[in-house]
Amino acid sequence: MIELLDPRVDFVFKRIFGSERNKDVLLAFLNSTFLEAGEPPLSEILLVNTFTDKDSPADKQSILDIKAQTSEGKLINIEMQLFNPYNMEKRTLFYWSEMYYHQINKGDNYNLLKKCVTINIVNYSCLPHDRYHSVFHLREDHTFIPLIDDIEVHVMELPKLQEHAVPVEGGLVNWLLFLKGVDKSSWEALKVNEPMLKKAMDTLEFLSQDEATWLAYQARMKALRDEVSRTEGAREEGLVKGRAEGVTQGKTETAANLLAMGIDIQTISKATGLTEAEIRALRS
Repeated sequence: MIELLDPRVDFVFKRIFGSERNKDVLLAFLNSTFLEAGEPPLSEILLVNTFTDKDSPADKQSILDIKAQTSEGKLINIEMQLFNPYNMEKRTLFYWSEMYYHQINKGDNYNLLKKCVTINIVNYSCLPHDRYHSVFHLREDHTFIPLIDDIEVHVMELPKLQEHAVPVEGGLVNWLLFLKGVDKSSWEALKVNEPMLKKAMDTLEFLSQDEATWLAYQARMKALRDEVSRTEGAREEGLVKGRAEGVTQGKTETAANLLAMGIDIQTISKATGLTEAEIRALRS
């Protein structure tokens, strides 16, 4: 039995869904996504940034998300996140705005702008509810009237699929179970529910038997782990610095209050740990 690559790794995900020969697989996945959100299915899509052999999975400049365009001009960006990059909400809006902004040139009419859809598939929980598929639009707080339909963001949280361990007839959950790495014994049921999944599974098995792909996969995993290590290190350093600054701020505020009460500097220094010079500076 062959060892399978992890389809949650963006490099592998793009090889399965972002190649021209697998455009029908991407279309089937997108239609499951939009049907679950109550939207009409797509008839065809154009891949904007297909996977090429020149893409280096270890290169930070590699574009490992998937961009597609509908026949009406709507733009769709799909991104797989194996590890939490933090600030996902701001990151999502930033990339959505880039996609929206770059549709027209300076001086062009704004009515040329088409709807942009972002789909984030994440391997961690990030939203405070139990739904595995969340859809966001721009609406008024009280009446829920949409300001404009041009912005749409989907967040699919793979860890929240636990209560959907058994494949269901049709639908997005089958695709997400495949991506999450459901036991291969369930693949037959998934294929019955979503026939196009067979092609995705065949592609994953083919890639998993290719030595060059395994080497590229391992390089990408190392790059991702290194990035996680740097991010976690920076966050921890920031937390430590923040705690230290908080302690210093607390001592300063205490010293200022004691000064206001007429307590002598020497006593305040013993109580707060600040030097007498630091306390005199507060008084001045």
